[in-house]
Amino acid sequence: MSTTAVAGTRVNWHSDDMKARRKARYAAERRLQVYGMIAIVFALGFLAFLIGSLTLTGYKAFTQTVATINIDLSKAELDTSDMMKADWRGAVRDALRTQVGDLPRRQEKAYFDLFTSSAPFLVRDAVIKDPARLKGPSTFVIPMSDPADQFVKGEISRDTPESQRRVSDEQIGMIDQLVSKGVISSPFNWALFLNADSRFPELAGLAGAISGSFWSLLVCFAISFPIGIAAAIYLEEFAPKNRFTDLIEININNLAAVPSVVFGLLGLAVFLNGFGLPRSSPLVGGLVLSLMTLPTLIIVTRVSLKAVPSSIREAALGVGASKHEMIFHHVLSLAMPTVMTGAIISLARALGETAPLLLIGMNAFITSPPDGIFAASTALPSQIYIWADSPERGFVSRTSAAILVLLGFLILMNAIAIFLRQRFERRW
Repeated sequence: MSTTAVAGTRVNWHSDDMKARRKARYAAERRLQVYGMIAIVFALGFLAFLIGSLTLTGYKAFTQTVATINIDLSKAELDTSDMMKADWRGAVRDALRTQVGDLPRRQEKAYFDLFTSSAPFLVRDAVIKDPARLKGPSTFVIPMSDPADQFVKGEISRDTPESQRRVSDEQIGMIDQLVSKGVISSPFNWALFLNADSRFPELAGLAGAISGSFWSLLVCFAISFPIGIAAAIYLEEFAPKNRFTDLIEININNLAAVPSVVFGLLGLAVFLNGFGLPRSSPLVGGLVLSLMTLPTLIIVTRVSLKAVPSSIREAALGVGASKHEMIFHHVLSLAMPTVMTGAIISLARALGETAPLLLIGMNAFITSPPDGIFAASTALPSQIYIWADSPERGFVSRTSAAILVLLGFLILMNAIAIFLRQRFERRW
């Protein structure tokens, strides 16, 4: 009776009680909007702080202090019959001496320490690449050592007591002398992208890590894309609806939320210890990443297949197409833009994963880019991990620069996914 009585009561929308209720609801709505805006501002603030701190720390790694010197190798006493054993160190040091004149032995050692210790090998490799340099004067670009590079970039202050910095007062005087002669400059550091890893920060680059990530993602895509699509098509179009398929679907959904380090342990046990595949190789890295991306790809593909209207299926079957033809000629082609978007986002996630790659040894010190999926390699995230753990000061800026490069690749892949979605997506 009370319900009937309440339902029959006429509501006075202009009463003070109803006005107070409306005011309270509107106030709650405004508070919810403010909370949302505060959350967005906090998120954007943290993102800006992250990008800003990385940029401030890492932008100096995109330039490298170098010395441009002329070496007349025709006057150097080099044994050209054996280029690998020729006295390249003597030829380089003779050329460097001409920049500052005669120095006592102790000062001469401090002077040579201003340049990378790999200078003779850089000159040797350049001559082997272009033997014409042996016939006369030639210009060579020699990277400065990490302490000299840090000093020129302002990371080491002149005002710091000499005992607390890695550049002595006499070395600072030598650097000033080289700067006044125009020998030292700070061009764009192409070596950051063209060199592989090195123990010396002035020579370390990301070429090996970028190449390793490329091969790993190629293996990951080649395995996870066809298997993921095939599994999704079977579960969505052919599999009977019973407890077994329900169990499979539940496990696929749960696998998408499993921490990536678990897949690394699985790859270590199965691919390395079980099958004996080569450690630190992009092949194993790609296999582990494909295990990690498969659940996400299957889920995305199933959702995109479900989004295709049933009228498309009925029309194809109505004109005599088989179920196989209906799926591959009509449904899958219409769902492919969303599938490709999901695949790219899955690969972007795989590109940034570190834990599974560390467990299969892709954090090894590799000094040359891999030439295939079986060669020892590292990857961008593990390279960042290696540099972050290095004590040399030059690796601090290079770590931030490597993170910026990784973020750049992630932004590029997500931009491609957004473009594909907006360009080819169909709304039903």
